[in-house]
Amino acid sequence: MSRVKGGVMANKRRSNMRSRTKGYRHGRSTKKRQMHEAIMRAGKYAFNDRREKKNVFRQLWIVRLNAAVRENGHKSYSTFINKMKKQGVALDRKTLAEIAATNPEMFARIAAKVK
Repeated sequence: MSRVKGGVMANKRRSNMRSRTKGYRHGRSTKKRQMHEAIMRAGKYAFNDRREKKNVFRQLWIVRLNAAVRENGHKSYSTFINKMKKQGVALDRKTLAEIAATNPEMFARIAAKVK
């Protein structure tokens, strides 16, 4: 059986890894084992943070809504949302926060309707 040398594929694999770790510092951008570890960790954090971003934005919307709700005479964010659900107003937090930030008079009308 003929001998197969793996240099070409090994270099290609290492080259692909090197392009993914471009800009990393020290051995993480040059040494094979450290490159691989850096790529694995980066991928894990990227996956987790795509999910965490959703929580962060929801928290931001709630903070913005709470400020706008209190300006319009309601006690708190939670009571406002509860009254909205009871009255059947079907606007989500993202939309409400956007309205409160860009168009306060329209949000004031919504808040008055919920009151």
